[in-house]
Amino acid sequence: MSEYFDDAHRRAVERLHASLTGRSEWPTWLLLVTVYGGWFGTLALLGTGAIRLPVATLLLIVLCAWYMSVQHELLHGHPTRSVSVNKLLGYAPLAVWYPYTLYRDSHLMHHRDEDLTMPGIDPESNYVRAERWAQMPSWHRLLWHARKTMIGRLVVGPPMAVCAIFKETMRQCRARDYRYVPMWLAHGTLVGVMLVAIDRWVGMPAWYYLLVVSWPAQSLAMVRSLYEHRAAPTSKARIVINEAGPLMRLLYLNNNYHLVHHDLPRLSWYHLPAVYAMRRREYIEKCGGFRVPGGYAELLSRYAFRPTDAAVHPYAGEASPPEARQR
Repeated sequence: MSEYFDDAHRRAVERLHASLTGRSEWPTWLLLVTVYGGWFGTLALLGTGAIRLPVATLLLIVLCAWYMSVQHELLHGHPTRSVSVNKLLGYAPLAVWYPYTLYRDSHLMHHRDEDLTMPGIDPESNYVRAERWAQMPSWHRLLWHARKTMIGRLVVGPPMAVCAIFKETMRQCRARDYRYVPMWLAHGTLVGVMLVAIDRWVGMPAWYYLLVVSWPAQSLAMVRSLYEHRAAPTSKARIVINEAGPLMRLLYLNNNYHLVHHDLPRLSWYHLPAVYAMRRREYIEKCGGFRVPGGYAELLSRYAFRPTDAAVHPYAGEASPPEARQR
């Protein structure tokens, strides 16, 4: 399916790319300065006693979650087209748990829309295959059910995601696949240096930053993906349009307009709302009505303790994908 609806749509998007804002990427540069400056500034204020620890903690949680959204923009080619420059801009381990290189590689694999949501293929799938589900102990099934609720995702989402990453890393090492070992060594070294520096600079212990700052930041970041994709017969119907409010849009850098992002992954975050607005009805039709008009507040009210859908993927394991059979 085309990323553009027609020539007029394509020309409108090209004009955005060619605009001064699109060419200079000044909003993304400003965002980088704001997030890094906010992080260092918060720690500096804490160190001088200008703000108290609870206030600093809340600010750091939001800034670290926001930083993960910035990393998402960097891996998609913003604000520069240089992979190396963007990697340098996003390599700092402020959020601790995900090395930039690993996030970049796995997320770009996720953008193969024909494989979206397929467990074992899409690295960001929130589903499991029926045969794996049948072999799971009951406590593991409970965790999967919990992760598909808003409250459960906040609590068990980060540890499940981190455990899955380390499990996959161990599997690679056992298979003598050592390509990511240098990355992990560099990331671990940077995390260690950062935690020691924070402790000596402002007196915040490493355990506090890990458990009280970075862990909740992961939870906040994972709210966005609670119901970002669903199991559906066609690829575009698997991608949500979440009409979130301005604060959440800013936190997630408009990635709530997720179908627009998947259709146009090179489109800068600050152009997503305009592109969605110019073809709102068409985008809603394209995703098969997979739309959340009330934003994340609606998701909280509907799915605080109720799963968004089943953990078992209804199409995984079939001889051919439903979309292929329909063509």
